[in-house]
Order: sequence, then structure tokens, then C-alpha cells
Amino acid sequence: MRVMSENPDYTSTQTTQPRMLSGADMLVEVLRKEQVEVVFGYPGGAVLPLYDALYECGIRHVLARHEQGAIHAAEGYARVTGKPGVVIATSGPGATNLVTGLADAMLDSLPIVAITGQVAKSVIGSDAFQETSIIGISTPITKHNYQIQHASELPGVFKEAFHIANTGRKGPVLVDIPKDVAGEVAPFIYDAPPQLPGYQPNVVPHVMQIKKVLNQLELCHRPVILAGAGVLHAGASRELRLFAERFGIPVVHTLLGLGGFPADHPLFLGMGGMHGSAAANTALYETDLLLNFGARFDDRLTGKLADFAPTATVVHVDIDPAEIGKNVPTNIPVVGDAREALSLLLAAEAKSPEISHWREKLLEVKAQTPFWYVQEGSVIKPQRLIEQIARHTNSEAIVVTDVGQHQMWAAQFYPFVHANRWVTSGGLGTMGFGLPAAIGAQIAEPNRQVVAVVGDAGFQMTLEELAVVAELNLPIKIVIVNNGALGMVRQWQELFYEERYSSSLMNWQPDYLKLAEAYGIPSLQIRDDGALAECVGAFLAAPGPGLLECLVAPMENVYPMIAPGHGLHQMVGVKP
Repeated sequence: MRVMSENPDYTSTQTTQPRMLSGADMLVEVLRKEQVEVVFGYPGGAVLPLYDALYECGIRHVLARHEQGAIHAAEGYARVTGKPGVVIATSGPGATNLVTGLADAMLDSLPIVAITGQVAKSVIGSDAFQETSIIGISTPITKHNYQIQHASELPGVFKEAFHIANTGRKGPVLVDIPKDVAGEVAPFIYDAPPQLPGYQPNVVPHVMQIKKVLNQLELCHRPVILAGAGVLHAGASRELRLFAERFGIPVVHTLLGLGGFPADHPLFLGMGGMHGSAAANTALYETDLLLNFGARFDDRLTGKLADFAPTATVVHVDIDPAEIGKNVPTNIPVVGDAREALSLLLAAEAKSPEISHWREKLLEVKAQTPFWYVQEGSVIKPQRLIEQIARHTNSEAIVVTDVGQHQMWAAQFYPFVHANRWVTSGGLGTMGFGLPAAIGAQIAEPNRQVVAVVGDAGFQMTLEELAVVAELNLPIKIVIVNNGALGMVRQWQELFYEERYSSSLMNWQPDYLKLAEAYGIPSLQIRDDGALAECVGAFLAAPGPGLLECLVAPMENVYPMIAPGHGLHQMVGVKP
């Protein structure tokens, strides 16, 4: 473990003696230096010294009701702001309750600094009370992790932790602090840059690779842009739009990339993949030049790999070189930040390809095959519910979802026209993510409307966080899309398991209105389509927090769909 004060180039410039601080007080100073505005957490024995130092220090602390809620809130905060979300948990069960959130942040490239308490150094390895090797547990699901052995290491470790979490391909970093380290006193030296010779993310792409992209662009006939969350992490939405407009190239988004390119733009084809649009998947299947900016080619996007962009020259721009060529063979790898790559492409002289026929074909497919549903009687269709939410928020809200059918309907029917307004769990697909992530998003953007669209199943996994909503009077609007089932599980059982609904139908549920009442949150229930528009409008316009239970068609499925093992050209459920 490196100690920052041992850097000879730095110590030689010191003109004053560094302050002597306890490890706990150092943590507070670190948070101040990193301009951390809010910490999410839950105290316990091993972090009592840290919490004592936080007492009246001026840094806001949000007390979650479960450590999983705390880290999902930190994820929501990070997703909206682009800054590291900070979470604190105690040793043992407190630390292990962070595991799901760490894995979620790792797969979705969210910057998180997780601080865990640990038993005293003298009893580590003795199976002491609430001892768990969180370093061993978290190694596969963090970008990096540390266990501090002496307070003198703390400033340097945290300097590195914040730097690693929020540079390159962003991700979670965990710092484990034994309880006795928090009481040790050492010099606090923090202003030196981190010394990480083995960690040097390549931000600026190689100019020759950019030239290869431009050369291929001049030769192509059917180009398409695939834009992933890397565009959002890089803050490259403007550059992406300018690049698409300059060359007239249609744009497809991944699930996590939504909002990186305006949904109301004429070049936007929609989301690609398993539940993507026909136009987007047609483009990905027939393209001869696939320009991937910041997407990792996960299986829910590609479908059967042999049928993914089978005739395309593949360009993959990614800040993480490990992703390039991992799933889809890449012809032109471009290692670097998406914004830097797009800026170089925009600055270069290049001819625009003649692709008007290709563009017109795709836009015609888009016009003829929109996302669709059939309204039947007075039953509420979940797609129409999402449309009403979009209408009454003017597509300006931050929309946070759980995972399942409602997540896909939100992605399909809510038009995201701004960056960083879409918060969902992509890679890990974490049920229970929605409500706590909405808390983090609302704290990050207190003046913007936040709508949490959750399923009846996922909501019950973290509903204890209603206490935080009520305590802080956060004006989050919680919409429960209640279809009485584990919706996506039920859909797959219907389609692929001969309608054998094994443990997917939730025949007993709590009274959500009484539950909301117990927390002091206003609530209402709707089940008739005739009342939908008026109720949704009034609900979203009301001040303060609120919960809306919407009883929707229980057997409604998400379409279109690509069945597992099939290619993008084998969609079912496209608009008749």
C-alpha cells in the first residue's frame, strides 16, 4: 500500500507541517476535498468512529433503511450527476448488503466510492463478531478495492479511489477501514496527484484510427450509429448529434444509452435489441458500417452473434480496451473517450456518403412499425400509462425504473430528449433498484420532477426506503405498474414454458394505499382507463411525494421481441 507522504517529489516542496488527524477525521477532510455533497449510509459498530466524525461536519448524510437502498441511491445520484456516489456501511452484514449494488454499478459503469468498516486489525481472521472478508467478496465486482492498514495510508488511498472511480471506464471502488485505523493519528497530506503508473486510461484516440474511420465512412452505403451509455458518461451528447447530422447517419441507442441522442430527432431510430424497435434492429442487421460509440455489445442487444451486423465493417469506440472485440469482432478499434473521438471526427475533413436511399428506407420502417398496443375496453394498458406520464411531464422528467416489463415499456414509450434523465439497471437487471435510485436522483436534482416507475414485485424488495422519501419529503412520484405477477418471468413462461406459471403469479399482495398511508405518503389507485389521463395529470401535479397504484392488464406482454438464440431479423410482435 502506498503512502502519499513518502513521495519524495512532493515532500520536498512542503513548506508547512501537515496536520495530524485521526483516520476518522481524515475521512471527513477527504470528502470535503473531493467536494462530496451527500453521503448515503447506515451506521454500525465498526463505523462508529467514522460516524462520530461525520456528526455536525456539514456534509449531508442520508440514512437509508437498508444498505442495498443506500448504494442504489448512490447509483441514482451518480447516474444523474456524473459524480461519484458515496456510500458507507459497517462490517459484516452491512458490507455484504452492498454487494448487489457494487455488481450493478460495475456492469453499468457507475462511479461509486463505497466505504466499509472492518473489525480491528488485531482480530481480523479470527471470525470476530461481524467480520467478513469484503475485500475477497468484492474483488470480482469492483474496479478496485483497498483495505487500509494504517491511518497514514488513508489520504493516498482515497485520492486514488476517487480518481479510479471517476476516470476511464467508471466504476465502483471499495475502501475497507478497520475500526482501530479510524482512531490512529497520522499526517494528512492530500494534494499530491495519485501515483498510479499501472493505471493510465487512454482518453484521446489514435489519429490513425480516426482516419481509418473516416476513410470507411466515405466508402459505405448503409452506415448506422450505435450509441451506448459511454456517450452519456463522456458528456458527448452534443457531439453525437452534430456528427449524426453532419453525415446524415441514423442513430440507434442501447437501453442504457437512451437520452444521449434526442428521441424526437428525425435521425433517431429507437432502441435496439431484444425489445427494440423494428427500425433499429433492421439497421443493425443490414448495415455495412456499424459505428459503435460507448456500447459493450451485450447479449440483450446483439441477439444471436452470428446474425448481428453480419455484413458490416465494425468500428468500436470505447474507453475500455477490454470491451473491444470481446463479443463482436471489430475491424477498426478506437480506444478512447467517446467525446474525444467524436470531436476528432467532427474536426476532420471528410466527404459525406450518399446514403439517402438507406436513410429513407429506415425512416419508412420506423413510420410503419412504431411501438404499439391495442386498447381493449376499460382495462388500463401499461403502454398507455407510460404515454400519459410522458405527456404530463412533457418528456422532461427524470424517469427511474425497476427491472422487468414496466422497464421495457418505459424505454419504449417515454421519449427521452435530454441526457441523464433515464435511470435504470441494465447489465445486472436488479429488481429493487427503482425506489432507492429515485431517491438518489431526486437528491441530485431537487428541482426536477422524478418519476419512479416500478413493478409490484420489485417495489416490495426495497419498499422500506419509503421512510426516506417521507422523512425528507422528497417529491418523488412513485407509480406501481401492478399486473399481479413477476411480469417478465410470467411472459417467458407463457412463451417458452407452455404457460406453466411456476411461482410467478402474485395472488396475494399488500394494500399499497395503506402501506403509503403508514409512511404518511398520499396515494391513490386507478383501474379504469377512462380515469387514467385525469388521474395521472393530477397525481403528477400534486406537491410533495405520492404513490399511484395502477392496476393494468395482467397478461399484457412486451413486444416486439427477439427470442433467445435468434437474430435481430427474427423479431416477433412487430406492429401488424
